[in-house]
Formats: sequence, structure tokens, C-alpha cells
Amino acid sequence: MTAIPPQAGVTPNRYGSVAIAFHWLTAVLVLAAFIMGPGGSEHRVYSAARDFDRQVHEVLGLAVFGLTLIRLAWQVFAAPVQHPDMPLWMIRASKAMRVLLYLLLVVTPVTAVLGAWLEGHPLTLGLLGNVPPMIPEAHAVGLLIADIHTILGDAIMWLAGLHAAAALFHHFMLRDEVLHSMLPEKWLRRNAQ
Repeated sequence: MTAIPPQAGVTPNRYGSVAIAFHWLTAVLVLAAFIMGPGGSEHRVYSAARDFDRQVHEVLGLAVFGLTLIRLAWQVFAAPVQHPDMPLWMIRASKAMRVLLYLLLVVTPVTAVLGAWLEGHPLTLGLLGNVPPMIPEAHAVGLLIADIHTILGDAIMWLAGLHAAAALFHHFMLRDEVLHSMLPEKWLRRNAQ
């Protein structure tokens, strides 16, 4: 399928309300999942004292995964946004950052599921209950994948921080509309008054 072309060949200079909602909801869910992540050894993660944190972390992580897949599907149909003129290196850096973030938003939850199942632990779906491991246990491999999951989770936070810093650089230093293109119009109207 191809993207829906903008009307009369004009590309909008800001994202639509659905894309903006996806962006900010993803940001909130990722931050909440990171904060609620119990971290540490398998014994700590699956301890009774950390059970609530782990369950919330798993539900949030699966929400990020599902939302990211929906968001990627949505982009097939959304018109592209025309950003202000900028040097080629900025355009390439922006595209690379975007690809890396999407890749991490998909791969990180997958490593969580694989790590848990390979360690022999069920996956928590919140009120829907648990999903028992669907693959044979390979504990050592599960531990390795769980460690990779932790590294990927940290990488998402670092890249998201760089992404936010770049948006602020565009806003305060370059004084262009890059940040405004992803802010809800209500916020922009309120600040303009």
C-alpha cells in the first residue's frame, strides 16, 4: 500500500492529531515502563516484593509494543510532514534516530517475552491473566536475553533523551517549527494567547 498523497500536492508542516497522540502516548508508556522496571537479577525481578512492579512493567511494555505496531501501520496511510529546510546531515540523523527508536520499540518488548519464557516464567497480561511459556525452557539463554532487554531499555531512554534534546535545539537555537509540528494545536493556541 502507498501513503495517501496530500491534497493538491501540498505536504502539511505539522503532524496530524492521531500521529501526535501516538507520539506522546508512546513517550508516556515508555517512561512509565522504564520507571516500573524492577531491574536486577532474575531472583530480584521475580521476587514477591517486586511482583507488582514487574507485572505493571510487563503490561506497559506490551502496550508499547502494540501501540508501536499500530503506529507503524498508521504511517502507511498518513501524509508525510514537510519539515523546514535543514542541512543534509540533520535530515539523515533525524531519519536514523527515528529508525533506531522504532526498532528498539519493537525489539525491546520481544526480548522481554523471549527472556521470560526461556527462563520458564509466564508473561503477565494484567487483568487478562498470564500466558505460560510457549517455547522450551533454556534458562541460560533466557538470562542472556533478559540482560540484552535491560541494555535495550536503557538505549531507548538515551535515544529518547537525544531526540528530545534535538527538538529543543530546533526550538530554542534554530527557532524553526520542528518541535511545534509534534505539539497538540491546543497547546500552541494556549501559548500564543
